[in-house]
Amino acid sequence: MDTGSLALRQFTTPEAVSPELRDELLDCWIEVTNAGGAAGFPYPPIDADLAGPAVDFLVAGLDPGSSRLLVASVDDRLVGWLNVRRDDFRLVAHWGTLHHVQTRTGLRGRGIGAALMRRVREIARDEMGLEQLRLAARGGAGLETFYGRLGWREVGRWPGALRLAPGDDRDEVLMILAPL
Repeated sequence: MDTGSLALRQFTTPEAVSPELRDELLDCWIEVTNAGGAAGFPYPPIDADLAGPAVDFLVAGLDPGSSRLLVASVDDRLVGWLNVRRDDFRLVAHWGTLHHVQTRTGLRGRGIGAALMRRVREIARDEMGLEQLRLAARGGAGLETFYGRLGWREVGRWPGALRLAPGDDRDEVLMILAPL
């Protein structure tokens, strides 16, 4: 698949997400997780019965001011997506958190994830009025390097916070992008 025709679209309300898009989000999430991706479900394999409610919860929470879905497509086929959220509590309303950054496994290394990350930075700054973004990444998966190339910096770790299997403890890596 040529990614030269990459299109990025954001969704800010539940009504904007069609049943077809919901199914594509679900399929991508299952694919990424079952390939070992750190996308919110630590113990593959997963299926639609497990991931479906998570997709529905994410979509139901979409709101222009506090939660947006950014989708990457090629030829009208979903190839990646992420969610950016902010807490409306005034004390922390100036920063947002990225969730579920993922791309189709067979299309990694083609700039889709980087394009999503660059665009979400613009949306967070210019449309949501955020000053910084945060994320937590699973250590040992090379994610620190990916995010680091895009300007993110590590600000801390929770050593061994994630137990994927007996004897497979991973750090949770805390990263920040500031200023936007």
